[in-house]
Amino acid sequence: MQNQYESLKQRHREVRDDYPSDLNLRIHRALSWFQRAAMAEDMDGRFIFLWIAFNAAYATEIEEGCRLSEQATFRAFLERLCALDEARQIDALVWNEFSGCIRVLLDTPYVFQSFWDWQSGKIAREEWEERLERGKRRAHHALGSGNTALLLGEVFNRLYTMRNQLVHGGATWNSSVNRRQMRDCTNLLGKLVPILIHIMLENPETVWGAACYPVVQPD
Repeated sequence: MQNQYESLKQRHREVRDDYPSDLNLRIHRALSWFQRAAMAEDMDGRFIFLWIAFNAAYATEIEEGCRLSEQATFRAFLERLCALDEARQIDALVWNEFSGCIRVLLDTPYVFQSFWDWQSGKIAREEWEERLERGKRRAHHALGSGNTALLLGEVFNRLYTMRNQLVHGGATWNSSVNRRQMRDCTNLLGKLVPILIHIMLENPETVWGAACYPVVQPD
């Protein structure tokens, strides 16, 4: 990861003078958190820092009345990146390197939010099981049709649940009960984040939107 960071950072130094300020801010922030993830010695910390790097890349300022859910926002971001990925790096990652662990992840109830909604009594068992099956059907359709963006959308819903468990204190650090899904989520995110940053670097003409919390100089 450190070598990838250094390569991407050097590429950004070469082009940033000609890039829009919002894109530069996104990339600068995403790279800073990607570097921090590379320094993390524990899996839980690495996952959190990788998610922040991903968040820095995709989050945008939008009008309050048009605000989408976070899942819808990052799904749209992933669709755009897949469309721009002329080298098909994301395809290779999803279909060749991580297809096995993605299938396992999609079958794992512990990273599916509706499972926890059932556990807390918000929905019936039948409802969470039906939601899981619908998600798996969408994923299988994506697998059958080679729809990378659709499949990633389903996968990131699982990663988002893992993210919520960690940042909201719903999991123990280095817990033995979630090591497999934590390992799979962290490995996938660790390979995907630098690809996303690379695609953004190579597509400065794309409208990525205004970055959240822009740098403000003191009065």
